[in-house]
Amino acid sequence: MGPLSARLLMQRGRPKSDRLGKIRSLDLSGLKLLSEHLDPKLLSRLTQLQELDLSNNQLETLPANLGLSHLRILRCANNQLGDVTALCQFPQLEELSLEGNPFLTVTAHWEKFMATRSPEEEAEKAQADFVKSAVRNVRYGPESLSEFTQWRVQMISEALVASGGTQVHETGIPERPSKATAAQEPRARPMALKRSGDVSLSLSPSKRGCPSPPAHVEGSPMGSDGSQPALDLEPLHFLQCHSKNNSPRDLETQLWACAFEPAWEEGQAGATSQTVATCGGEAVCVIDCQTGIVLHKYKAPGEEFFSVAWTALTVVTQAGHKKRWSVLAAAGLRGLVRLLHVRAGFCCGVIRAHKKAIATLCFSPTHETHLFTASYDKRIILWDVGVPNHDYEFQASQLLTLDAASIPLRLCPVASCPEAYLLAGCEGGCCCWDVRLDQPQKRRVCEVEFVFSEGSEAPGRRVDGLAFVNEDVVASKGNSLGTICLWSWSQTWVGRGKQSTLAVVVLARLQWSPTKLAYFSLSTCPDEGIVLCGDEEGNVWVYDVRHILTQQPPLPAAPQAPTQILKWPQPWALGQMVTKTMVNTVVANPTFTYLTALTDSNIVAIWKRP
Repeated sequence: MGPLSARLLMQRGRPKSDRLGKIRSLDLSGLKLLSEHLDPKLLSRLTQLQELDLSNNQLETLPANLGLSHLRILRCANNQLGDVTALCQFPQLEELSLEGNPFLTVTAHWEKFMATRSPEEEAEKAQADFVKSAVRNVRYGPESLSEFTQWRVQMISEALVASGGTQVHETGIPERPSKATAAQEPRARPMALKRSGDVSLSLSPSKRGCPSPPAHVEGSPMGSDGSQPALDLEPLHFLQCHSKNNSPRDLETQLWACAFEPAWEEGQAGATSQTVATCGGEAVCVIDCQTGIVLHKYKAPGEEFFSVAWTALTVVTQAGHKKRWSVLAAAGLRGLVRLLHVRAGFCCGVIRAHKKAIATLCFSPTHETHLFTASYDKRIILWDVGVPNHDYEFQASQLLTLDAASIPLRLCPVASCPEAYLLAGCEGGCCCWDVRLDQPQKRRVCEVEFVFSEGSEAPGRRVDGLAFVNEDVVASKGNSLGTICLWSWSQTWVGRGKQSTLAVVVLARLQWSPTKLAYFSLSTCPDEGIVLCGDEEGNVWVYDVRHILTQQPPLPAAPQAPTQILKWPQPWALGQMVTKTMVNTVVANPTFTYLTALTDSNIVAIWKRP
């Protein structure tokens, strides 16, 4: 490919125009472009350009004077970029894709850094110094994205340290280690910017899922009377439905969230669904738990999905008939919420919700069109997604903006009054907002921060697990190592007064893994009194807390043992060499018939209770 021409720009630009100044989107990917082919004089004529795709070329640097002042989206994946500080010339830049540029990775810095260290130097100190050096020196992205890129560099650096500097992708990005480092900052949510290929539906060429021998169960019944035997759970399927390029060898794609579809059919009280949605990499999959078949799969190239949530909408057809739609919301790295019509298999709406990645989202349990989104921009926004029109289009509107002091990680409407209050587990603790829509302020700050340790005057640290066990009892995790806290919302809230910080009334503590790693999400089955959480060894901790919910105080001071621990099956049972894996997320359907666990090694595990 030679130098660019005005004719080529007009051919590949959108909308089609005979004037460069009218082009808003330009695709220059896959042209084998070199840095010298980017003519600033020519490109500066694209005065209205907002989206530019330069991926899959041979660029080593970007000219510093392109003059694209309106550029919002830039894709430079799979080039040879070694320094992207020139991106600071784009003041409006919102989305940036830089995956597949080997000289931008921390690995190169690791090699340089370790070459300067003496063999006698203490390894632990050298590794800690390396992480600090990488954050300080690796040049990656414009100043406007410095907070994200520094955080990203730290995450990669810590993963590389954990692997001993030996595990490197073909693109130069460190592989996710089998067991992440327990460094000063626990495991961070990897916002990996990887280009994934197609996904696989099976662990082997012939089967979608491999039946496994019964999982090894540890733990003793909870309660002093020994009346609660271990729950009967058997492994059913192990799937790789998010694999890159249909490869059964892909043990790297990170899976982040899953949610069971509620049973919406009228007249089926107590009915439950066996359909679960999972997200990870650039794909969202909808799986039938009984058969292990992937019913639907939605892909968004360049996206990294972090969260999914279901709702059901009543729509009126053109013939005037009312119909219930199951709608799945999915969001992640790009700050967009995609509204998926699952049965039809297409995306029928996109909300540009945040300029930074969306960590989690959830629908209101009382308003089917109300959606909360929580972002790395330290904001939670309540949207009314509306009901799709006859053309299957959504028109979303923003109802509230809730400001947080730190990044919100988990959202949880208060079970007894979901229209009034919202809880959020955040990097800086657990917070509560007033979300009543009859109040005049449309932008609000946190009403109360909760304190978990007795005698402490400041809120606790990160809360990365949060869910209601029933209408009053909250399960939370992350404020103290090795335990899950059960506390009373009503008893805590009644003592509020005008306080901005409030000590929670702890009912009991549950024994959990002593790991220092973070972001293992817990979940609950309120109808069954079950609490679930994964860990860094691939285990699923199961707690039957019904006796705690009914027991009169005082409760035992020591943390309560789990009802059982589901151990990860032996590697041969998966048809893969999966010797170590972390279970990030565990979710069960309301009747606790099916349990789905997601791992950091691209495995969806499904258990069933006979």
